[in-house]
Amino acid sequence: MNEPLLQSAKREMQAIMSNRAVLIGIAAVGVVAGLAGPFGTFAVLPLLPRMIYWLILCAVTYVTGALVTSVVIRTLKGRANPVFAALIAGVIAGLVIAAEVMVINWAAFGIRPSDPAYLASMAANGIAIALVITLAGHFLDRGSETPGEDLPPALLARLPFDKRGALISISVDDHYVEVTTSRGKEMLLMRLSDAIAETVPTAGLQVHRSHWVALDQVAAVTRQGAKAELTLSDGRKIPVSRSNIPAVKEAGLLP
Repeated sequence: MNEPLLQSAKREMQAIMSNRAVLIGIAAVGVVAGLAGPFGTFAVLPLLPRMIYWLILCAVTYVTGALVTSVVIRTLKGRANPVFAALIAGVIAGLVIAAEVMVINWAAFGIRPSDPAYLASMAANGIAIALVITLAGHFLDRGSETPGEDLPPALLARLPFDKRGALISISVDDHYVEVTTSRGKEMLLMRLSDAIAETVPTAGLQVHRSHWVALDQVAAVTRQGAKAELTLSDGRKIPVSRSNIPAVKEAGLLP
């Protein structure tokens, strides 16, 4: 089950706003740009207004670019070649970002977005920058795979970029599943069975009606009568239901 676009965008926004490293990075770029005053802003804006201008510009364009790119790529997943999807995402994100920059420039400098040459220049710059970032991210993700290595689980494509790590577990939470990776947690609106189907090629096991675990993330196993409990690599404990004990034994986790 694919998440509605609004829900997907909401989750991407929550991931960005909860990621301290991303927020610090945006602020750092904004401060450096504010001090340096590129694109003529040093000459036309005093220090404080210039800092505010660049902080707003960096925050708005980064968040928008991340949201648009993520939503477009998720929408096109399985329907288009990944490189083509990245191209489309970059073009759309670039146009949206260009429009935002023109609105901010209109408010800050009174530059009305009515001149065709200005519109074309802003659109071209926005698309070029977004394409470079989007395609670089795509090829860097692919380049991190060793030759002959299996493709990453399809489930990871549903997660924000900063949460895409090694799968650890999937747990049911009402109508959602909580996907835990080595880089964090994310809630997805889908059935556990559908989520498990997208974990291939990660070796894993459903150990409870509400839990799936990656076998290489099991740090310890303790037996509790007819049941058992798994300790995962992140320290969490997952119960093993009685009916799943044979499968756990077959996987070599219990004698």
